[in-house]
Amino acid sequence: MSADKAVVLLSGGMDSATCLAMAKAAGLECHALSFRYGQSHDAELNAAAALAAQYRVIDHRVLQLDLGSLGGSALTDTSIPVPENGDTGDGIPVTYVPARNTVFLAHALALAEVTGARSIYAGVNAVDYSGYPDCRPEYIAAFQALADLATKQSIEGERVEIRTPLISLSKAEIICAGVELGVDYALTVSCYQADEQGRACGRCDACRLRREGFAGAGIADPTRYQQG
Repeated sequence: MSADKAVVLLSGGMDSATCLAMAKAAGLECHALSFRYGQSHDAELNAAAALAAQYRVIDHRVLQLDLGSLGGSALTDTSIPVPENGDTGDGIPVTYVPARNTVFLAHALALAEVTGARSIYAGVNAVDYSGYPDCRPEYIAAFQALADLATKQSIEGERVEIRTPLISLSKAEIICAGVELGVDYALTVSCYQADEQGRACGRCDACRLRREGFAGAGIADPTRYQQG
């Protein structure tokens, strides 16, 4: 068992890129884990591959999941429009993918056991987030309790720690931390409906939070936007 390995959930967005940079800055060797889960575009996965190469991770795995067949989210069901211009309505927005973080963390936990990693880095955020229930500290604490009970590794005294270093940070604070670590945010894609070239729509909630984050940080926004 090695204490210097981590599994990093790498979506290709700015939060997961910052988490990867933090894990590397901590001296950890990283296994990057991404998912093709039925999302409407591959732009984030292309960004994840570029980030994994830049940070020279041990390996970058892209697992195939079919959450899209379950429906229930504007990110996986083309019949549900992605809200634009801040019009997300009341309650949990339609861009929430049912149980996504639970599914992702379960796979990351399995990979941690296989690789001997002692930590899992996830870029969940409870400040500038979009209202997703699986981004809250209470949820992460509950999953940690599950991990402590459910794995051979934990039972044998080698606990896998779920690390969420961004959970209490604003988007501006995340960007400032990433810039200090040298993160190239031009490589990242956050948009819910990016085009094939990875250009952002500039209208969805993810684009709004990202744009406001750069403005709040006082840092030029490197995002490539679609024309028109």
